[in-house]
Amino acid sequence: MSVTVETGPVGREQPGVLVVQHEEDAGPGLVGEHLVRAGLRLDVVRAWLGESLPEDLRGHAGLLVLGGSVGCRDDAAAPWLPPVRALVREAVAGEVPLLGICLGGQIVADALGGSVVPRTRGPELGAVPLRRLAAADGDAVLGGVPEGAPAAQWHWDEVDRLPDGAVQLLGGDDCPYQAFRVGPSGWALQFHPEAGAGTVARWAEADEAQVRADGGDPVAVVASVREAEPRLRAVWGAVSEAWGAVVLDRAGARSRGR
Repeated sequence: MSVTVETGPVGREQPGVLVVQHEEDAGPGLVGEHLVRAGLRLDVVRAWLGESLPEDLRGHAGLLVLGGSVGCRDDAAAPWLPPVRALVREAVAGEVPLLGICLGGQIVADALGGSVVPRTRGPELGAVPLRRLAAADGDAVLGGVPEGAPAAQWHWDEVDRLPDGAVQLLGGDDCPYQAFRVGPSGWALQFHPEAGAGTVARWAEADEAQVRADGGDPVAVVASVREAEPRLRAVWGAVSEAWGAVVLDRAGARSRGR
């Protein structure tokens, strides 16, 4: 059973986005807020509670795969991961708009033949500036991201090889594959566009011992996100709206083509 967030005028069916949530404190957040404002319905499957994923994407205009602390191949701890990988492959094959966030982005890479590994340099945490690559020019979702835009980071694993045919859009000095596109309507991000300082503060509290063991300062990490939050909201809010526009546009095209 999923949790549905209804939007739009009463009686009007809104295009639905299937949202895969892996744990309690890693919901759709700021991204979800913008998608709802755009007129989309969010069908959130709380997979860690045992809620079942649909067998396919029929009835959904988009797929949003969120972040989480499990590894992208940790099927024993997260037995819902194989069906998520199948849905990712279906979305790409059927050109259903796809957005993977952090763990979700790693799942996209892994499901399509790329590779994800533990970081040997320790975790990437806090607000980190990104590098814009030439391929981002004209991209429907990330084309407006400026050089040096900050992104909220919280990950111990990273993509080290992209799937065949993937297009890298954003990079970083410490983590090269920050964003890439697969097919005409699939995007994967290593960072957390949905997270503000409040969310990162809760993660820092939960992971404090591990962060300190890896040489990090949880207080400084949270402070970096709090300082960058106005830009985070502006840049990634616009990106969320751009992805929502792709979902709506493709849903309208499919409807007109019936």
